[in-house]
Amino acid sequence: QVHLVESGGGQVQAGGSLRLSCASSQSMNAMGWFRQAPGEQREFVASINSRGATIYTSSVKGRFTISRDSAKNTVDLQMDSLYPEDTAVYYCAANQYVGSLINPGHWGQGTQVTISS
Repeated sequence: QVHLVESGGGQVQAGGSLRLSCASSQSMNAMGWFRQAPGEQREFVASINSRGATIYTSSVKGRFTISRDSAKNTVDLQMDSLYPEDTAVYYCAANQYVGSLINPGHWGQGTQVTISS
């Protein structure tokens, strides 16, 4: 079975930084991140495919950077200049063969990110 395991969540003050990591038990094409705030829909944050093409939701462009190490089956999300509005549970997502996360085939358990004012 495929497992995605996130790490790096925590609590920081507004303006601070966090780096999230996700390790997959299998190689993947598309890998990336969604987030879900309390009472809100889960939303796409960022993705990277096996060719290195990246997509970011507009609210995080210029602040978040997604990267991957395909040899290790890992994907990272460097989050800088964090806002309280970034507070959410962040979920790693992946597709083994599809190069996008329109319909993720695999999900991690989620990691809490809390940004305090």
